Amino acid sequence: MKRDLAKELYKYYRSGFRKQRSNNEDTQVRNKNTDPQSLQSVLSEVIANRNWSQGVAEGSLFSDWQQIVGGEIALHTTPISLVDGKLTIQSSSSAWATQMRLMKDELLKIISTTAPGALVEELIFIGPHAPSWKRGLRTIRGARGPRDTYG
Repeated sequence: MKRDLAKELYKYYRSGFRKQRSNNEDTQVRNKNTDPQSLQSVLSEVIANRNWSQGVAEGSLFSDWQQIVGGEIALHTTPISLVDGKLTIQSSSSAWATQMRLMKDELLKIISTTAPGALVEELIFIGPHAPSWKRGLRTIRGARGPRDTYG
């Protein structure tokens, strides 16, 4: 025999059963305030209540990169990702990546002072991505790439 879910739900709600809220549940009581509030105060309250301060600090690290590290460094570097305290930064050239590896400790201090709340423990620098000749529609296994056509 087939079950009729609609009938079962109807009987269930018709029986008067109401889900009781547990008293252990933290419910936030909103104050009725009809006065207008500034958007900054409302957002800061939401961020504080939901423990988003670390996420906001990490997001501002990406958006304020030029103010944090300076114009010249920001011109040649771009933050890519921040996972488990490891900030991956892509450089415009391998020379810039090498130079930034030498400045790693200094840059960590600058980031910790200018972006408080962002959890950055390690910096990983990568160079620019070169085109790969190993994948695609017209590749041959064992070929050397574009050089194999010259001779």
